[in-house]
Amino acid sequence: MGRFTVSVGDVELAVTESGSGPPVVLIHGFPELAFSWRRQLPALEAAGYRAVAYDQRGYGGSSCPPEIPAYRLAALVGDLIGLCDVLELRRPVIVGHDWGSTVAWTAALTAPDRVAALASLNVPYRGYCAGFPPLGVVRERYADRFAYVLAFQEPGAVEAAFAADPEGWLRGFYAFGAGRDGFMTEDEFGVYLDAFRRTGVAGAVSYYRNLDANWDDTAEMAGRAVRQPALMIAADRDPVLPVSLIEGMERWVPDLRTVVVAGCGHWTQQERPAEVNRLLLEFLGEVAPVAG
Repeated sequence: MGRFTVSVGDVELAVTESGSGPPVVLIHGFPELAFSWRRQLPALEAAGYRAVAYDQRGYGGSSCPPEIPAYRLAALVGDLIGLCDVLELRRPVIVGHDWGSTVAWTAALTAPDRVAALASLNVPYRGYCAGFPPLGVVRERYADRFAYVLAFQEPGAVEAAFAADPEGWLRGFYAFGAGRDGFMTEDEFGVYLDAFRRTGVAGAVSYYRNLDANWDDTAEMAGRAVRQPALMIAADRDPVLPVSLIEGMERWVPDLRTVVVAGCGHWTQQERPAEVNRLLLEFLGEVAPVAG
């Protein structure tokens, strides 16, 4: 398993790569790292795939631009496509979790010739533009569920709260989303804590500060269907993204397989790694089988 950095446009992206064969790109969410795929990378390699995970901009070993607009969805999708260009991944299968799912769905819609198929953990595609409605809708309809999103909007406030207690802040987020305790060891938590102590959280929370801009940028996606084969993995204890959101997804994703992981919270690939690996390999066997 190799770890290296590549230049993509105006940012550097830290990449973890494992194996050879049909390419699979894994994109993490908030507040995570490529490290969140640590249990998927070796399983994919063992099955004959070239597995690539990267720290998104604002995270870990990747660049952390100071400007809020640098974290618009168009830039995140550009990072994915640019990384595929650098690594010569013509049409990989994209696997996303949380914000990584939003990037995956958007790439499938805006660059369909670059995405062979995709799998989303926790985040459905329901025909809305950028994975989140604009802030006014969040405030009006989802203020309780997305209270943290609203709290992220004031530049500096969340950064100060994190700086005052990095360990407590990060543990609080992981505990809030978890379907069970103990899904990561203290050493694993330490990897996240060390990374966020280095970078802070300004870049990570700036993803949420671009919701209205993303809505405007991707208006042409409204009502557009995802035509690639897709796997939707939902979790029945996700406190933010309930299983009910996958109902009727076939309207927007005609070639869809849906699975609900029982007893699982938001950190799906970390909470249920064996089940996620099985589901991904079954899906990959259909859409990107290993030769021979």
